[in-house]
Amino acid sequence: MDNSLFSILLLLIGLFVGFGVAFLLSYFRVNNASKKVEAMINQARKDAEKVKRETILEQKEESHKLKIETEKEIKEKKDELKASEDRLLQREANMDKRDELCQKREATLNDREAKLVVRQNEIQDEKSKVEEVKKEQLELLEKISGFSKDRAREMVMAQVKEAMATEVSQYIREQENEAKLTVDKKAKEMIVVSMQKYAADIASDQTVTVVDLPNDEMKGRIIGREGRNIRTIEAITGVDLIIDDTPEAVVLSSFDPLRREIARVTLETLIKDGRIHPTRIEELYDKVSKEMKQKIIEYGQDATFELGLTKFEPELIEIIGKLHFRTSYGQNALQHSLEVAHLSGLLAAELGENITLAKRAGLLHDIGKAIDHEIEGSHVEIGADLARKYHENDIVVNSIASHHGDEESRSVIAIIVAIADALSASRPGARNDSLENYIKRLSQLEEVGNNIAGVEKAYAVQAGRELRVIVKPEEVDDLQAHKIARDVKEKIEESMKYPGTIKITVVRETRAQEEAK
Repeated sequence: MDNSLFSILLLLIGLFVGFGVAFLLSYFRVNNASKKVEAMINQARKDAEKVKRETILEQKEESHKLKIETEKEIKEKKDELKASEDRLLQREANMDKRDELCQKREATLNDREAKLVVRQNEIQDEKSKVEEVKKEQLELLEKISGFSKDRAREMVMAQVKEAMATEVSQYIREQENEAKLTVDKKAKEMIVVSMQKYAADIASDQTVTVVDLPNDEMKGRIIGREGRNIRTIEAITGVDLIIDDTPEAVVLSSFDPLRREIARVTLETLIKDGRIHPTRIEELYDKVSKEMKQKIIEYGQDATFELGLTKFEPELIEIIGKLHFRTSYGQNALQHSLEVAHLSGLLAAELGENITLAKRAGLLHDIGKAIDHEIEGSHVEIGADLARKYHENDIVVNSIASHHGDEESRSVIAIIVAIADALSASRPGARNDSLENYIKRLSQLEEVGNNIAGVEKAYAVQAGRELRVIVKPEEVDDLQAHKIARDVKEKIEESMKYPGTIKITVVRETRAQEEAK
């Protein structure tokens, strides 16, 4: 028990001693730290004072420099102001001198103006006197000559007009003769060479197609019970079927070659298949129509391949192929376009123009005919719009718009296409024309010639390719005959539409007659 108490006391004494030692150590450490902090504060104060003194010295130096610079700038500004003031004073002195000179000049001008007014009045008086004298002289001349001023002017103008008309006619005649010696010969040579290089067969499309039958019994199967088969064929194809006494044949009649071709292929397929009834007819018609669209694209691709042309839009290729199933006066539109393209390329080569562009314009010149039955407007307007839609060259657009004279030709290629179009259309046998239209055109041609003053009679010869005009020799001289030929030419071009060209020949015959008694 006593040992335990003693141990506890020793423990407590050790704790008190430890606390005391720790306190003393902490006290000494705090005291040393305080001294260090105080020393650091004193050192910082000394440094701050030093920095402050240095800053004040720098500010004083900077202020002194600024003061010197400011005084220097003020002095320069004063010098500039002094110089400006001197210049203003000098300018003011100069303006005063100019003002004096202007005042002197104004006074001089006023004197001159007064003198001019006096002189003008004198001249006006003299002019009035001269006019009175001229009037008196004119009246005297009119009395002497017996002609008034207006009548004399009319006579002089009539004489001048007559003399000028003769000179103009003579000049035109000389120029035409000179041009014929060079231009006409060269143009004919170029056209003939181009036509010789391109020689295509003439083929005219008709409005009917004949379908051969294996036997006459097939006619009854095509007609069907109570005519239901033939009615179905005519209704869905839009083509008339003519079944007559012609052995082993039926005739398809339509002005639309595309419809006629679809109907022909459909009918031939039905005959081979043997199953002829309305449902089968409709199925085959739909199938043939789809195949025909692909065939149309092939026609367009073949045409561009033949001409060596590229970069066409797919829709435009299809429209070109549709030309195969369009005709103009019996002439296949696609064949005509190909012919115009070849001729345009040959003529462009002769003239040194762009051959590819000329062929492209020639191929597309009648593109509007492919869809002119679907859209309102002439084939020229439709074709030009299509060319713009598919981003064709401006020269191609102008060639399409101008090949019938609806628009002015703005390039040599446009003129070449118009010439090639006329050549293709005017070749013998290229186009069919009805007898009624032919007779009407000849009558109209003769009427144009007969309506010219001084013409005795006009005759259309060579199937309307030439108009011979016989004039009255006692009323028309040689120079006037040339003028009549030109007048007839202009009236024909203004009032008529015709393929190719028309030659006008004016005949003036002088006969000397005597009677022996």
